[in-house]
Amino acid sequence: MPIVDDLLRHFPDAQIDWVVEEAYVNLVRLHPGVRRIFPFALRRWRKNLLAAGSWQEIRHFLAELHREQYDVVLDTQGLLKTGLIMGLARIKPGGKKVGLANGTEGSGYEGISRVFHTESVAVDSRTHAVLRGRLVAAQACGYRVDTPASFGLSKVPLSPAWLPASKYAVFFHGTAGASKKWSQANWVHIARTLAQQSLPILLPWGNPTEKAEAEQMAAQMPNARVLPQLSMQEAIVLAQRAALAIGVDTGLTHIAAAYETPTIEIYCDSPRWKTEGNWSPKIINLGDQGRAATVEEVERAIRSLLTSSD
Repeated sequence: MPIVDDLLRHFPDAQIDWVVEEAYVNLVRLHPGVRRIFPFALRRWRKNLLAAGSWQEIRHFLAELHREQYDVVLDTQGLLKTGLIMGLARIKPGGKKVGLANGTEGSGYEGISRVFHTESVAVDSRTHAVLRGRLVAAQACGYRVDTPASFGLSKVPLSPAWLPASKYAVFFHGTAGASKKWSQANWVHIARTLAQQSLPILLPWGNPTEKAEAEQMAAQMPNARVLPQLSMQEAIVLAQRAALAIGVDTGLTHIAAAYETPTIEIYCDSPRWKTEGNWSPKIINLGDQGRAATVEEVERAIRSLLTSSD
């Protein structure tokens, strides 16, 4: 999304299309600068490869993609599947296909993706995940990256029944990797700190394990409520309207930071340089790979963010 903002700042009349996995179509729709979205359902198609409906959808996807000719096609992931899509896209005479020349440390980069490029952009091995894509687009289109990242996200016009009318904090406690989790005792301690601020806490979850963890924590928190299962759109509402978001290294924490919600990002066992929110003073990043943030650090960050937002 910062790539879209960069392009439109330098080329206000640019028409920007986006190929995205179908599960994230609603997320991409949040940027008003995207003209057209091409849903791509590789995960579902793989599971139903022999079904006639899958092949019909694949043919439709290819036909729609081939209707357009582009000046520039960008691949900022560097995977075989994204390279294949780049290869299928059509460019105008003199157009180009630009992607990553190398992966960053710990990324899932696949070098074979370069065969689909007309130009490859090298980046430092420790380039932030947001900056990495911005640098590819900048070199492809002839400008410099000289501003903080701007995500250009529109607000989601939903008011779910569970959404409080007053200010609230949200804990994004769930994550796929157990080593990236912050201890339940720490979350409980922070909840008691926020109770002194009369700030209720909402606890979302994404699977039965996370729901059980949320219920265990809520039983020890005087001011917390476990939410029902949320759709992607509802989860975005939760992140964007919070007075304070505290979360581990996970997607919803980064969405809160992208909206510049007052956010504390807690890193326990993943490198902070890869994804930390560094575009707004409303984001405080704590901990790092192999060194989880302490309760005291989080409490100081809470005081700082709540004081500045008053």
